[in-house]
Amino acid sequence: MSSFENLGLSESTLQALKKKGFEEPTPIQAQTIPVILNGNKDVLAQAQTGTGKTGAFGLPMIELLKERAGYSQALVLTPTRELAIQVADEINSLKGNKQLSIVAIYGGQAISQQFRSLKKGVDIVVGTPGRIIDHINRGSLKLDRISFLVLDEADEMLNMGFIDDVREIMAATNSEKRTMLFSATIPREIIQIAKKYMKEHEIFRVDSKELTSAQTDQIYFEVSNADKFEALCRIIDI
Repeated sequence: MSSFENLGLSESTLQALKKKGFEEPTPIQAQTIPVILNGNKDVLAQAQTGTGKTGAFGLPMIELLKERAGYSQALVLTPTRELAIQVADEINSLKGNKQLSIVAIYGGQAISQQFRSLKKGVDIVVGTPGRIIDHINRGSLKLDRISFLVLDEADEMLNMGFIDDVREIMAATNSEKRTMLFSATIPREIIQIAKKYMKEHEIFRVDSKELTSAQTDQIYFEVSNADKFEALCRIIDI
């Protein structure tokens, strides 16, 4: 049985995982973390929400990034602001004692607040494509020194029509970075992106039986847009 101790993580990170109650890595974490930590290859991984993919790319980034670098060291692209917030919070909870700043950048949030955060020098930026491009064009976000670029839920970004935005962002990054694509499915477009923008890379696939978490009951409710908030309140009450 795999353990976090065997993946090459530092004692500080192991303590952060223990504090969160994580006892053993998920299959995608066990596969990708050692490869990211101990090599220079890019990564293309098939992993859905609920399989621990944020830890799969977040934990090795925490280990490898410098503390208080004063410039953006990593960019994580997500298709929605909700996921951007979730990913930023998760990475923040995993960093333990390491002095890294993580911020979520997305549309709908005051851009002046984002300017202030970015001016201080954010180590890990998690954001949606449109707002990231906005900051690149304004000069408030520079990606020429990043060590990591992560596309989280890459297939969803394609489905939502962000492919041109993703290409524009990738073109604004330095060539020495390592690229990681995490996607629930790996359609032809994802393969094309990998071939064009990624260096030598490894492909990881979670067994189809493990694509969703066995410990999580997954249900959904179909409601009209106007009733979403009321429905959510009732679910929380239950």
